[in-house]
Amino acid sequence: MDAVRILSPSGMLGAGWDHATIERGIALGADVISIDAGSTDSGPHYLGSSSPKTTAKAVARDLRSLFTAAAGAGIPVIVGSCGTSGTDRGVDWVAGIAAEVLAEEGLDLKVARIYSEQNASDLKEHLDAGRIHPLPPLGELTAETLESCTHIVGAMGHEPIVEALRAGARVVLAGRATDTAVAAAYPLMKGMPAGPTWHAAKIVECGGQCTSNPRAGGVLATIDAHGFTIEPLDPAVSCTPISVAAHMLYESANPYEMREPAGTLDVRNARYTAVDDRIVRVEGSEFHVAGQYTIKLEGARITGYETMSFSAIRDPRILADIDAWAELMRTVITQRVAQTLELADDEYAFDLRLYGHNAVLAELEPESGPPREVGVMLLVNAPDQATATAVAKVANPLMLHLPAPGMDYLPSLAFASSPAEVERGVAYEFVLNHVVDCAAPGDLFRTEPGEKTHA
Repeated sequence: MDAVRILSPSGMLGAGWDHATIERGIALGADVISIDAGSTDSGPHYLGSSSPKTTAKAVARDLRSLFTAAAGAGIPVIVGSCGTSGTDRGVDWVAGIAAEVLAEEGLDLKVARIYSEQNASDLKEHLDAGRIHPLPPLGELTAETLESCTHIVGAMGHEPIVEALRAGARVVLAGRATDTAVAAAYPLMKGMPAGPTWHAAKIVECGGQCTSNPRAGGVLATIDAHGFTIEPLDPAVSCTPISVAAHMLYESANPYEMREPAGTLDVRNARYTAVDDRIVRVEGSEFHVAGQYTIKLEGARITGYETMSFSAIRDPRILADIDAWAELMRTVITQRVAQTLELADDEYAFDLRLYGHNAVLAELEPESGPPREVGVMLLVNAPDQATATAVAKVANPLMLHLPAPGMDYLPSLAFASSPAEVERGVAYEFVLNHVVDCAAPGDLFRTEPGEKTHA
């Protein structure tokens, strides 16, 4: 093929789009549709619990849009990081929805599932052999950390997806994958150069985010032997050299490099040129093959149980020195928990966040002066739900009536809910940010080719 066209409808399966933009991408000659279905952006809960952040109806709606368009055009659909975190359960969840949609639409497509979940005991063998290495800021991995994880996934590169496509899959549902591998797989399979392919995949990973209106739909990337072009699928939207180049800043520690399992994308010599007022041409991207193929590991474990309370402050005397009030709150909570529940400091933990003051930036907040109103979130973590809720209940009257230092009356603050304590259940934390050396790209992954679906 002289060129390969990737249709990227959105940055997230389940986010929704206007189907007309998909139809336009097909009309422009799309050769493949690729979309990411997961992320670590929303925290460790989804990996730790192996549950999706999207609703089944939204996923079904998006898959219906993609399947009907792709079937009519005779092109494949690739979905990565199924079920948000890419666990085996997440792949099967999306596969179940896909099967229902295909049956309802009377479509006859071969579906492949690629599983990326890892077994701690297998990884311990890699650890013992010195094949697992930390990524900053984490340190060396221990077997105990592996065993503590409820779920571990490996972020696959493009190779397992290519294998599934070559085996005849028309729909590929992959477990955890790099966002770019999902888009890069088909053009690499068709012989497109690695530099432009990986760069284009990076730009289209979030659909229309590289355009003048990210809400308006996705993009079409056309990759050839010398570079690629990016075009929005909504005719009223534009790509500019700045909007396209800027996406290399997104989720990147280095705006000139991006590491993949097989090597590193290098865009130092890339040139961004406006073809017209909507389309951008990019040339000069390079890809350096790594001496060692590696797969990034992600894992989450239970840290305890959480209970949350939320109250609001409008009292100007408290807001005049909200930091002093918050420090007093922390001190009094600690004292009363020790007196009432007889808990030591290491038997529970709590966080007090002042929304409207410094909950987002904390000490980095550049603004000064008293806020007009503040939302106070108390988040308690303990080894069991009952203890977490008990601590929140001890804090309840303080969240409602604690006066600031120097006040000679009890203020009345406002809880956001009744009851004030909201039990959030199990809490998780990410504990793996490591890579494992692999002899072959598919070593850590399992593919089920599947059969054609029949209405």
